This record gives sequence, structure tokens and C-alpha cells, in this order.
Amino acid sequence: MAEQGSKTSRIRATGRRRRQPGKGRRALTVAAWSAAGVVLVGGCGLGYAYFTLNGNIDSVDINAQLRDDDRPQNVDNGSMDILVLGSDTRSGANGEYGRDEGAARSDTAMILHLYEGHKKASVVSVPRDTIIERPDCTDKTGANVPGRRKAMFNTAYEVGGPACAVKTVEKMSGIRMDHYIEVDFTGFKKLIDELGGVEITTTKPITDRSSRLDLPAGTHTLGGEQALGLVRTRKGVGDGSDLGRIQLQQAFMKAFIEQAKSVGVFTSPKKLWDLADTATKAITPDSELDSVKELADFAGGLKQLGADDVHMITLPVQYDPANLNRVIPLKAQSQQVWAALKADRPIPASATADAAKGQADGVVR
Repeated sequence: MAEQGSKTSRIRATGRRRRQPGKGRRALTVAAWSAAGVVLVGGCGLGYAYFTLNGNIDSVDINAQLRDDDRPQNVDNGSMDILVLGSDTRSGANGEYGRDEGAARSDTAMILHLYEGHKKASVVSVPRDTIIERPDCTDKTGANVPGRRKAMFNTAYEVGGPACAVKTVEKMSGIRMDHYIEVDFTGFKKLIDELGGVEITTTKPITDRSSRLDLPAGTHTLGGEQALGLVRTRKGVGDGSDLGRIQLQQAFMKAFIEQAKSVGVFTSPKKLWDLADTATKAITPDSELDSVKELADFAGGLKQLGADDVHMITLPVQYDPANLNRVIPLKAQSQQVWAALKADRPIPASATADAAKGQADGVVR
């Protein structure tokens, strides 16, 4: 496996920083890149649309906030790693979901690994309550944020923003993130509504007042509000833990990927425009994906992925004996996960065999 010291100048034409794959190529969250993949590929050559959609995109410059010599080396094997975060900010239109306490946290975190050729992918969900060692960070104002030996994973975003979240994931995994994509509550809802909803089947009722969800058992087409309720719920299913909530999220994401692929955007110019307009407003990408051209090229490498091509796991953890509302990584098993992804290999089943489960597997399908 060849390695190179650091990534060179940004490649504006592709948004990719890894070696070009061969001819065959192709998360709240994976939803962002899936939707962007479907709706942007066909729309980047239209003049007025191009500039209008470009104007929708707010980005964050991760590289400017991180020292290159303090990051993992880039592995030049044709793979790609993307940190996808769902933010729980209550500012602006998100205020209806609770009081704004001045700082958002990462409500959902998924590390998307695209294998060489981009025909297969693995997704590693990191529970927000995972106790980790948070590194020293620099926030968006340039102020230093001291690290902490035992901190919850989602505090990295809270104290240092996207760059600190990326740095924390890179310190945990030893894998350099090629891209960052963020979506908040309101953006997620609008994306689902614009797609026309996502069909799922629940094998038992799910009721959770906190997430405004009341679903009987059966088949449902979830609009944005219900979909958001589903991916946020934790007390209404399983053991009430974040691990169970992740199981619901992963099942929903599989359904979302299939729904996004089935929407007839290329036969309906209005549908293409509406979805592209919503998707570019819904996400906050890194600065190497901050134009329609770059998003389209990036998304073109994802459109071959179907639900069966995406292997989803939760970072191997156990409940913290000192606080059962927290989890701690299983060191040996977690290293199996990171080693497999770094080598661009499938994650072995043994990595998750003895990990804590959320007891919500199979509730949504």
C-alpha cells in the first residue's frame, strides 16, 4: 500500500484528493451525499441554474483550520473517506425542536468509506455519547480549544466546530478525511419532502414524544417531519439508547438511498431543479465541494451505489460501567475497523461480534 506525505493543492475539477479510480466508479447525513448525487449530476451545465445553485452553497474550509503535519498521511489507494455530520443546532428554523443553548453538537456522525472503484462503501456510525480523547483544536475564530482526555464525541463539534470534529475523527481512526458534509434538522426535512417521502416498514409501533413520532406497525411513506422524528428517536424503541437510534438511522438510510435512485429527476426538469435547489441549500460541504461542478463530479462517483452496496456498522463499543448512558470504544475491535478501512478492505465481522447492541435491529426495514 503506497503512501504519500500530504495532500497537494486542491483539485477544483473533481473535488477528489485521492488517486483517480478506474473506469468503473461510483449519509443526516448520508442523506446529503445520496441526494446530491442524484440531483446534481445532470444540472451543472445550465448557466443560470449553475450560478443560482452555486449561490445556495455555504461551505467550511477545514484545511485552513488544521495543520497538515498534524493530520494522518493520505493513503493513495483510490479510496475516499468522508465525515458526514447531522447537526442538532436549534438556531433559526431549527428552534422549534428545542431551546437554542448557544452551541450545536453533532447529533449524528457517520464516516463514509468509498472503496477503490467506488462501487462499494462502508459506513461507520459513531455514537454521540462515545467517550473519547478529544485533541486540542482551533475554532473558527482562531481561538485555541484545549483537548480533554475523557469527553463525549459530540462535544468536539460543540467546542470547535467542523474542523475539530474532523480532527477528532482523524485522531480516533488514524485515517485522513477527504471531505466533510453537514446537514441540519431543517435541511434534512426539506430534502425528504422534496424527494416525495421515503417508504419504510415498521415491525412494531414506535412512539416517542421527544421526537414527535407516533408510527403504528406497518408500511409508511414518511415525509420530512416524520423522517426526522424517526432518525432522532431513541426512547421509543429498543433499550432507549443511542445505539438503538443508530440502528433506526441506518435502516432509514438504506431506504433513502433506494428512494433517491428511483426518483425520475432526469425525465422532469422541474423535479431536477427543485431537488438540486433543496439539496444545495440543505448541506454544508467542505471548501473542496463548494460549487455545483465539484459536487456534481463528486456525486457522479456515488450514483452506482445501491443499498446492498453499502455496509453499515456502529463503532464497536461497550456501555461505560461508570455511566450506562455513555459508551466507550472497544479498543482492539475498533482498531480492526480502522485498519480495514485504511487498507481499503471490508470490515471483518469479528470487529463487531462482541460489541454492545441497541436492540432496535429489524424494527425498521
